[in-house]
This record gives sequence, structure tokens and C-alpha cells, in this order.
Amino acid sequence: MSVLLTAAQMRAAEHAGMASGAVSGAELMERAGQGVVAALLKTWPNSEVAARRAIVLCGPGNNGGDGFVIARLLHQRDWQVELFLLGDSSRLPADARLNHDRWNALGKVGALPFDAPPRLSGGEGVVIDALFGTGLTRGLGAEVAPILARFEAAGYADWHRVAVDLPSGLCADSGRVLAAGDSPAAVFRADLTVSFHSAKPGHFLAQGPEVCGALEVVDIGLAAASFAEAAELVTDPGLPLGKRGGHKFDHGHALILSGGFGRTGAARLAARAALRIGAGLVTLAVPGAAQMEVAAQITALMMRRVETAEALAQLLEDRRLNAVCLGPGLGIERARMLVPEALRAGRATVLDADALSAFAGDPEALFTALHADCVLTPHGGEFARLFPDLARHLAGPLQSGPGFSRIDAARAAAARAGCTVLLKGPDTVIAAPDGTVCVHAAAYGRAAPWLATAGAGDVLAGLICGLLARGAGAYQAARAAAFLHVEAARCIGPGLIAEDLPEALPAVLRGLGA
Repeated sequence: MSVLLTAAQMRAAEHAGMASGAVSGAELMERAGQGVVAALLKTWPNSEVAARRAIVLCGPGNNGGDGFVIARLLHQRDWQVELFLLGDSSRLPADARLNHDRWNALGKVGALPFDAPPRLSGGEGVVIDALFGTGLTRGLGAEVAPILARFEAAGYADWHRVAVDLPSGLCADSGRVLAAGDSPAAVFRADLTVSFHSAKPGHFLAQGPEVCGALEVVDIGLAAASFAEAAELVTDPGLPLGKRGGHKFDHGHALILSGGFGRTGAARLAARAALRIGAGLVTLAVPGAAQMEVAAQITALMMRRVETAEALAQLLEDRRLNAVCLGPGLGIERARMLVPEALRAGRATVLDADALSAFAGDPEALFTALHADCVLTPHGGEFARLFPDLARHLAGPLQSGPGFSRIDAARAAAARAGCTVLLKGPDTVIAAPDGTVCVHAAAYGRAAPWLATAGAGDVLAGLICGLLARGAGAYQAARAAAFLHVEAARCIGPGLIAEDLPEALPAVLRGLGA
């Protein structure tokens, strides 16, 4: 399992390693520098940086100490290196000061803001940002922002850009760029970010992937630390997906409620996904006016007429219907009528789209009706309608860190609702009411921008419902569905439309050995 450590958790892991005597601060700094240089040379071999030129920007803390190590190691490889320090060298932490002195025996330490412009501009080379790492708690103000702006100039267009641990200006915990008062937020925009021991939430949340470029996490010899509150990074489904024979009823019966005439497509997408993910049976519950429309579109799916809450209650007297999905294309009025009845039935339930927006004016009415086997799947707008106070904390400039993050928001929402919340986005966050949380990021090598298409969210809701029907718990179903949703999108690639997603699942499942 891969975990995302906040800045505080990373400091605790480092302190534990040093307190145990297993490693010293100087050794950690040396290994960090070695890791950055190795990642840099792997990403851009000498043939791609033929001039072997580097500008290293060092800050006043241990991130700057990493920069001194990097400069020394590149110098030993016959690179031309210019190094600049922000702040007074006499105030550097002990390990950083040690490495400052080692570099000082090899080359000059220039001052930031620049006492003289870098002599290596033009052509191509590498700019290394070792100004501020995970501990940054305020925006880059008028002193630092112009330093970064210099390397946005045309003379550096062909230079590669490397961030040490985290691009300066980015909040490690939230992935949000820190603002400096009324000044425009400034951040180092990297082509490669090299982090240590563990990725941080900010590498995957919000603006993190955009400004980190590629991400490499290197081992610096710390023992694995256990933090109960750490978020998991989802890298696999997390539950078995194969079937071991049996009757179709052994694999559950999902019920998907549809909207009226002309509004059935979203529910049909959800139902198709539920069937593809392995629910033994899937029934669409439709109003009379939409029966002909739906009947003309389905084969393996079944259909029942449901006009009223009383009709839904009667249908749910069949205990074999063990998972319900409401919301995709349902319509606000129909959702207000049917959601309370579905929740009273106590089945594992997915609420999406209209089933969430229907309660925008009175979210407490929804929360009091929910139970632990429910999954809410809001996108940002729906989340703001149900949890306006939490959404406000995510909006606007971030003035100080550690910043309120989508992890914080989803956790608080799940605790308030008393059920699993899946907050959709490229940085999807899934939280359980007990505080368990994971992040599924469609970023870096798992980027799937083609999912920004109509109906993709309906498919996700259907995947969750199908997994619930098969017996998965609410949190595990949401976690697995988020992973499979992106895997299906990556399987299809550019040109994807929502209808493609369920059809990609057989290949995805086969690839996973299901």
C-alpha cells in the first residue's frame, strides 16, 4: 500500500529515523541529493543536456541543503554549476550549513535576489528549485516571485526544470498554490519533481500534478512509518473481482432508477456498467412514459415500471434487490419522491447527480435519512450544494499552509453524512465516516483526460452499484470503482465516449487477472 504523507507526517518519519540512530540528518540530505541527480540523469541523459549546465536555487532551510548536495554531485560529474542562496548562510540549519561549506570549497555561492544575473542563460540546461520544500506555509512574496519569473523568460525556454521534493510555492498538504497577500500567487513550474520516501498529498491534489510535471519518489533509507490518519494512494482495485461460478443471484441484483422519457440514457449507462462489473442481474426502474424508450435499448438488462414511492417500496419488498442507484438522469422532482423511500429500504445505495441536487436546499433532510451502506458521489458543484461550508474552505486563494485540502473536505463530509463520500475529479477522494480516506488521481502516468465527457460519471455510479450488489462494502466499492473507471478510460484512450467505458471492462478485468 502506498500512502501520502503530509508535511507534518514526513517530519515525524524523519525525526523517528534520526532518533532511532538508524540514519543521521546529514545522511538523509546526502541520499536526497543523490536521488535527485539520479532521477535527473535518468530523465534527461547527457545526450539531452549536452552542455551539462545547471543553475541551483537554494533556500534557507534543509531543502536548500539538498540543493548544495545536488550542486556538488553535478560538479563532480563535470557539469557547469551556478548556485544561488536565499538568505544568510550563517543561519542555515546545521546539516545544510555543512553542505554549504562543502560546496563553497568548489564554487561560488551567489546571493538571491540575484546579486549578478546567472551567466548560463540561453541555450539549454537544468534549473533546480531547492528553495522551499514541504514545510512552506506562506506564499512566495515580492522577494522570491521575481526569482522564479526570471526562469520563465524566453532565454530559458529550452531549459529543463527540476523541483526538489515539491515545487516552491505549492502547499504540500493540499496541492494548492500559496498566495502572498494581494500579490499574484507564484509557483515554480517543474518538468520533474523528485520527492523523498513517500509522495505527498500535494503531488496529486488540486494544482499539484500541473506544476510538478513528472513525479519521481526516491528511497532515502527511512523505515516505513505507520500513520493511521494518512491517506492511501489508490494503485489497484483493492478487492477481488473474479467470479467463482454459482447462480446469477449469488452475485447480487442491482436496481437502477431512471428518469422520464428522453432522460433515460444516464440510467442505462449506469445499469450497463453495473452488469459489466459483475452484478448477477440489473433491473432498470422506469416511469411508464419511458418504458418504450428503454425497452428499445436494452437486452440483458431488465425493466420494471416504477412511477411512485409506493411502487418503489413494493418493488423493494423483493430482498434479492440488494443494491440501488438513484440520480443519473432521474430528475429533481422524481429524486425528491424516490430517494427517501429507497433509503428507508436500507439497501446498499448509491446517490449521484439529481439524487444529490434534489436536497441542495435542505441537506440535513438527506443526511438524517442516510445509513452506513450509502455512497454519495458528488462532483464539485454538487458537493458545494450539500456541504457549502466545506466547499468555501476549498475556494479562493490559500493564504497560509498547511492548506485545507480535498482530503480534509471529503473526510469532514463523510463524517457529517455518516456514509462514504466519493468527491469526483481528476483527484478523486474517497472517504469513510470513520476517517479512512484514499486518493485516486488520474494524473502523471494514469492521466485520463478523456473522462471529461458526458455520461462518464453515470458509469462510475453504476460501477459502484454493481460492486455493492456483489457484496463489496461501501468504501471498498467506491475505491475499486474509481480505479476501474480510469483503467477503462486508459484502455480506450482519445476519442472515448461514455458508452465505451462498460465495453472496456472485460479487457481491464482480464488484465487484472479477474
